[in-house]
Amino acid sequence: MIDNQHLTGTVAFGKRAFDIIGALVGLALTLPLWPLIAIAVRLDSKGPIIFRQLRIGRALPDRTELFMMMKFRSMVADAEARTGAIWAKKNDPRITRVGNFLRKTRLDELPQLINVLRGDMSLVGPRPERPGFYKKLDSAIPFFADRTTGLRPGVTGLAQVNEGYDATLDDVRRKVAWDHAYALRLNGFFAWLVTDIGIAFRTVAVMAGGRGR
Repeated sequence: MIDNQHLTGTVAFGKRAFDIIGALVGLALTLPLWPLIAIAVRLDSKGPIIFRQLRIGRALPDRTELFMMMKFRSMVADAEARTGAIWAKKNDPRITRVGNFLRKTRLDELPQLINVLRGDMSLVGPRPERPGFYKKLDSAIPFFADRTTGLRPGVTGLAQVNEGYDATLDDVRRKVAWDHAYALRLNGFFAWLVTDIGIAFRTVAVMAGGRGR
């Protein structure tokens, strides 16, 4: 495995700086909401306020990074205790009332700003996948594993703003195409910067319009 050939040194430096500044600004703007969300999650259903889940991160020449991704809990506690790892579906009974609102506005993903500051994730990039799904997806979809070669997974991304959450294998196939289209924008500083800023604004629009899922 080799580093992402599209990610130049200048873009890599700019992208990390963009992540740190963006995450700090995002935290400063949204921190007043965190106690309100925490109270709503706790009152709506039993279980932890912050949900942590193992995800696959950046693929490097000598290793693939793993990290614990954080979200405000949007499902009932131990939602997969009986079923094992499965995708969320439309009208999923595991999603709580507050969780449904958090998902539509994508406020459930605010704690991932901490993952960005830690260096686990980027603000913009391919969605981090769960180990339980990874082998199956890599076998079924050509170039699936290449999505995160030398590139941190993102809180949002070109695939996320165009496709939403995964529900089927075909959803993931479409997302992989978007992820590779995004990678092609990383070969030039201004092309990358315009793309990331555009995705950031589109993400805010999705949140404000409650068009997440």
